[in-house]
Parts: sequence; structure tokens; C-alpha cells
Amino acid sequence: MKVSVILGHQHGGSFNHAIADVVRQTLEKNGHTVRLHDLYAEKFDPILPHEEIGGAILDPLVKQHTEEIAEAEGIVIVHPNWWATPPAILKGWLDRVLRQGVAYRFVNGAPVGLLKADWALVFTTSNTPKDVEQTWFGDPLENFWKTCILRYCGAKNVERTNYESVIMSSPEERAAWLADVAERVERAFPR
Repeated sequence: MKVSVILGHQHGGSFNHAIADVVRQTLEKNGHTVRLHDLYAEKFDPILPHEEIGGAILDPLVKQHTEEIAEAEGIVIVHPNWWATPPAILKGWLDRVLRQGVAYRFVNGAPVGLLKADWALVFTTSNTPKDVEQTWFGDPLENFWKTCILRYCGAKNVERTNYESVIMSSPEERAAWLADVAERVERAFPR
């Protein structure tokens, strides 16, 4: 199975990078083809030029990403929660890659998802405790990923897991979270 893994965190030593490493290792152990993209390392340009809106793909890196996501049988996204959204680089990736004709199309005015992915996993991290997030914000990332993006674009099964509070976590908590990541990837993408 071809699985696209998209990482949106600027620091190579981050817990998000550790999550992406566990995702990659687990997928490879299970025999899947992994296409891991560290958007910051690739210097992915998040700015959507007007010329791309009509369907033209001008940038070779964007073209590569659109081809890979169209072929992906599974998707894993890893990012921190910044102001109840993904970092700008990942939002720009969505704007440029999950485009009409690649991730969705309209039939009689209604959107139809085109992604092949049976499973999409989203792993997020935050420093806000879950009860505060729920009380103050209602967990906007859950709706963003499940309803507005991945299911809209055709992913059949979408699961988002948030690990918090990263800044206050112990090495033991982080190890348990990474074990949880491996378990969730195993379940969604078995051998």
C-alpha cells in the first residue's frame, strides 16, 4: 500500500518529528511504501499563486505532491496545534495540493471526493490541556480535518489523535504516546 506521510513542524528534534519517525517505521515494518514529506525540510512554498487556481500546476514540487496524494491509499498527517489550526506551511500545502481535480470535483454542484485513501490518520500535539481546549474552543481541529478536509476529499475513515500537554510531559508520557502512535498505525495499516 502507498501511504503519504505529511509532516508540518519546523524543528527536526521535535516530538512531531518523533511521531513521524514512528509512523514511517511502523508502515515500513508492515510492508507499505512510505512517501514522507517534511514540508519545512523541503522548503515547501505555502503561497498559492493565482495562476494555480485555474488548475495549472507550475511548481515541480507541488506537481510531485499532487501526483503522490492522488495515488495514496493511506494518508498520515502530523503537526502541532497553532491557534486551533495547522501551521501556515501545512495550510498552504492543503491549498496547493488538495485541489479541485486532484482531491475533489463537483458533480451537479455537489462535491465528490477523489482521494483513494481508505484511512487517514492525523496526529496533532498541543500545549493546551484537553479540558481547556474543549471548554474554550470545542476542538476545532477535529472538525477541520474530519469534516472540512479529509472526508470532503474522499477519505473513508478518518481518525485524529491529539497528544497534550507536550511542554509539560515526561519522557515516560512521550514514550507511551509514541507506543500509541505505533498501535494506531498498525490498526489502520496492517501487514
